[in-house]
Amino acid sequence: MGIILYYTTVTASRTVKSQQSEVIRILESKSIPYELVDISLGGELRDEMRNKAGDPAAVPPQLFNEDQYCGNYEMFSEAVEADTVKQFLKLA
Repeated sequence: MGIILYYTTVTASRTVKSQQSEVIRILESKSIPYELVDISLGGELRDEMRNKAGDPAAVPPQLFNEDQYCGNYEMFSEAVEADTVKQFLKLA
């Protein structure tokens, strides 16, 4: 598919909700197609996200290009500020 965004629909954290919304808004504003993977659908999806990210404590949102880890929200935000989103997502 390309870009995969691991996120969750079940969280009490306003920060996580806000970060997820911002990532989605930016991807859509840049017309970058992506696939959503909701880790709240099963622990195995959360574990898959954490294994692929190489961080046993990783929380959504996490971005990947296929199986290549791109980064978390903070890293994505820095790429937006530097106008290097396509490079961050390994699209350029």
